[in-house]
Amino acid sequence: MSSTIIKLGDPLMQESGSQPSSKLSMAATPTINTLAQRLVEFDTLIDALEYAADGATGYNFYDAKGELRSVLSYNTLKHNALSAARRLSGLGLARGDRVALIADTSPEFIELFFACRYAGLVPFAMPIPVNLGSHAIYVRQLRSMLESGQASIAIANVDYFGFIEEAAEGLNIDSLQWIGTPGQLNKLSEVDTVFQPSLPEETAYLQFTSGSTRMPRGVVITEHALMCNLRGIVRNGLKVRATDRCASWLPFYHDMGLVGLVLSPMAAQLSVDYLATRDFAIRPLQWLKLISRNRCTIAFSQPFGLKLCSLRVRESDLKDLDLSCWRAAGIGAEMIRPEILRNFADKFSAAGFDERAFLPCYGLAESTLAVSFSNISQGVMSLRVDTKTLVEKKMAVRVQAEGRKFNEFVNCGRPLPGHTVKIVDENGQELPQMMVGSILVKGGSIMTGYFNNHEETAKTLKPGGWLDTGDIGFILDGDLYITGRRTDVIIVNGRNIRAQDIEELAEQQPEVRSREASAFGISGADDATIVVLVVECRLTSVEERQSLINRLQQMVYMAFGVNCLVELVPPHTLPRTSSGKLSRSAARQGFLQRAKMTDQISVAVHSGDR
Repeated sequence: MSSTIIKLGDPLMQESGSQPSSKLSMAATPTINTLAQRLVEFDTLIDALEYAADGATGYNFYDAKGELRSVLSYNTLKHNALSAARRLSGLGLARGDRVALIADTSPEFIELFFACRYAGLVPFAMPIPVNLGSHAIYVRQLRSMLESGQASIAIANVDYFGFIEEAAEGLNIDSLQWIGTPGQLNKLSEVDTVFQPSLPEETAYLQFTSGSTRMPRGVVITEHALMCNLRGIVRNGLKVRATDRCASWLPFYHDMGLVGLVLSPMAAQLSVDYLATRDFAIRPLQWLKLISRNRCTIAFSQPFGLKLCSLRVRESDLKDLDLSCWRAAGIGAEMIRPEILRNFADKFSAAGFDERAFLPCYGLAESTLAVSFSNISQGVMSLRVDTKTLVEKKMAVRVQAEGRKFNEFVNCGRPLPGHTVKIVDENGQELPQMMVGSILVKGGSIMTGYFNNHEETAKTLKPGGWLDTGDIGFILDGDLYITGRRTDVIIVNGRNIRAQDIEELAEQQPEVRSREASAFGISGADDATIVVLVVECRLTSVEERQSLINRLQQMVYMAFGVNCLVELVPPHTLPRTSSGKLSRSAARQGFLQRAKMTDQISVAVHSGDR
């Protein structure tokens, strides 16, 4: 590997990148633009920025106290991105080379992302650490992405430079030529060059999957696929208006944060207000205050973000909120549990939140972002289906009688224009409506494949241009309902049991209601499947812990007719992906590692007999 690595003690570490203006003179970009709105009438991302830069709107960054700390208008973004692109051009890179960017919630990341596109380079966003206790795991994750993406350049701000420097040591790739910080890049000379315009068929960026069920892979998204998806989101999903304003806490390294709340607003010339993800996690009230104070109309969240708001925001804080402006409360990125939305709506109705603002949607990185949207201003529509029929016949049948056990699934709407969704069985045959099977998607937003990974690409992209999403669900009257992921279905004696259903039983218990649980299957004696439920809780008494274990085992047996091994672990034990979702695959690995030191699996097989 040939690389230029500047050590942390180097004087060049003094950053000289974009600096915010003084707080006395700084003002957020306006909601009402000086430019006629064009809703993604562009062929490439740079075309969209060139138009947006003639207006007054842009990106605004707020600190943990809710104070404006930095403003990046689209006009300034264009100027700074072009300057950085000229510096990147002096590093001797070829068109299409990859640039790895640690994606903190900062103006510098956005500037560098667009600088890459001006220079004909392909950026990919890498996550910031979920918590500093996972140093070694985080460094391995960065190293894996650098290798998988065959990065030529890696850039991180001062806070994360040490991690990326460590990840670069001993890399088994020849492509990496330079690593540094935005400030170090600003020390390089600008090259006087005329940039070749981007073409629709060129790769716009790589989006690494979150890794909730497998190792992250670099999804290749072309300019054409990106603009097709942005067009569908802005025009059809959100029905964007000139008076809209966005607010977001979503991480820039996640597809919903990057495509949905960075690129989409710019392509529609909207202003956005950002709160860093870690600041939201500590005090979610600040996100709601941003929406209320700045009269934001569009804000998305994963369900766990809404759950966090319901748990952490005090009743006394509601009097200072006015959420009546919020017309599109997008929900996605993980299974949508209706009770989380009901709890949020019940609590924040006192602050003017209208439950009709809920906008369930479905998407995945392999389709750029969005696949389907429910009808805006309709709120949440859900369907209760008979649990027994769902498990035994893989069929969604409406609950007809009181007292029947049911599963409730949220309507995620219809596909974007130019896209088609179908449900297929194990043999690839299309299923009629209400039958549960694998979800396949076809349309202009689909990836071209996984970067440098032909084997995984061949598994995922099917003949005829169909993308196998890995998710399962059913269609009713043209609307899509998600029931889970294939990898989250535990098969025991021929029965298909959803991991989410087992987890929900645990989360209903008062000892763990605000905690988390992860269910999965492992192989026991004679390759028999053992159901495992790992639950976070704070109980310390041996008697109380055993009582909870016994109760959970009995509830799982009563609900599903299977034995279950229950492991209680301390809070914050269960691993999450870079996007914040619980990772069942990582939870399974962690359990198996702990089980090596005990006889848990053997005990489970015998003591679980009833």
